[in-house]
Formats: sequence, structure tokens, C-alpha cells
Amino acid sequence: MSVAISGRSTRVRANGLNHHLLAYGGGEGDAIIMLPGITSPAATADFVAAPLAELGYRVFVPDLRGRGETDVAPAGRYRLSDYADDVAGLIASLDLDQPIILGHSLGARIAAAYTVTYGGDKHGSLILVDPPTSGPGRGAYPTSRESFLTQLHQAKRGTTAEEVRKFYPKWPLRELQLRAEQLASCDETAVIETHEGFETEDFFSIWKGLTRPATVIRGELSPVVPATAAVDLAEANPNIPIVAVPDAGHMVPWDNFAGFFKAIVRLLPNQAGRL
Repeated sequence: MSVAISGRSTRVRANGLNHHLLAYGGGEGDAIIMLPGITSPAATADFVAAPLAELGYRVFVPDLRGRGETDVAPAGRYRLSDYADDVAGLIASLDLDQPIILGHSLGARIAAAYTVTYGGDKHGSLILVDPPTSGPGRGAYPTSRESFLTQLHQAKRGTTAEEVRKFYPKWPLRELQLRAEQLASCDETAVIETHEGFETEDFFSIWKGLTRPATVIRGELSPVVPATAAVDLAEANPNIPIVAVPDAGHMVPWDNFAGFFKAIVRLLPNQAGRL
């Protein structure tokens, strides 16, 4: 039986592609656009988006280009600038006014690139969860391309929650099952080119251009933003706070949901004293 998702499917045309999103909540609450990681279709963020909607926010989670039900882009069009242009188009198509932007991993890089390209006045709070700090002169991304492709090929031939658990031993069963169901929707070229970008595109040049309101949330045990990289980030842009979630690696909300959710709620408007 498939894992039930509470988000509502919606589709918009933006930046030359047909995009699929999951929408949560309603009314006049502040908008949050959540940007997932390299192999995380929108549905895999349901466990974060749904409780944010319960707090009164309108939450929109897109399938990034080449994932889920969003169009596959031409080869060579999985650069940070392409993803950032998608975000600009989505925000315009959804008529969102200064949304909070919450991105994890690739999504955090995209959120930063969008902000620097399109201006800090286009969004509310910016929350970057464990953005990859790899890049030119900084070494390889900790998860190899081969590891991502192994998982993708397993999903395309039909994987299980227990097989996924070998890669993510700390995850709850529901999220393992959901990944098993959703991962096959990722296009292989999208994964390969995006992974290459982790090692060829310079995140620090973007990072230096960020201004408040922005915060980095990293997993205390993350190999993607290790303690040494956190020091480098702080030195390169001391204006942006960096918060560590204990007992979490790179997949912060999956590894320690309670600690992650407490950290982000403290950064959201109208939530003072809730947690």
C-alpha cells in the first residue's frame, strides 16, 4: 500500500517547464516554499510540510526539474542558475508575496542562488538546511555519484523500505517506504548533472552575497557541512547565523525531526514561545 500524502497536487508553467507542486494549508497564512534535495521528490517532504501547515502556514513543495511529475529539462540545464530561475518563475506563477524559503541540501543551494540572483527583498526568512559546501578547491561531495545511481537503479527496478534502510539506517519506516516509492521518478541525467554541480559550482561565492534574514541549520554530525566547513562559512559571511541540530547527519529532518522542527519554528514569524 502506498504511503498517504496530505498535500494537494497543483501544476504551473514556469521558466519553460511544466512544474508539479504539493500545496498544504490555506487561508491567508504566510507562504513557505520548500525546496528539496537532489533525489527527493516533493512527496518526501510531506512529514515536514504537513506540520508546518498545521501551524497556519501555506506551504508549497515543488518537484524540482527532472523529479517527480515536473518536466525533465534538456541535458546541460541542471545548473544552479536553472534551478534559481525555476524558483523565480514558481513564485511569480503562484503569486506569492515574499515567501519564506526553506531549502534542504540541493534545495538550500538553490534558495541561496535564487536570493543572490533575484534580490533579498523578494523573500521573507531564508532557511538553508545543510547546504553542500563542496566545490572547486574544497573536495568532493561526500556521497558519490555511484552511490546515488545505485539507489536510483534499485528504485527503478523496484526497491523496498528495507533496502533503502541500508543507506539511511536512522530513518522512520514511513519515510523509508516513501523514498522507495518516489525515488524512481528522478531522471538519471538530472541526478548526474546536479551531482557534478556540487563539485564544480562554487557555493561560497553565492554564500558571501547573502544578507539577513537568513540562517543555516546543519546536522551536528553532517559530512556535508562538517564543523570545519561551518567555521569557513562563518568566516566568509559572519552575518548569517549557523545553528547545529544534535544527533543529525546531512538528512537533518529525517535523522532528528524533533530537533530540526524546534530549530526552524524558532525562525518563523508568529511562532515565538511555541516550542
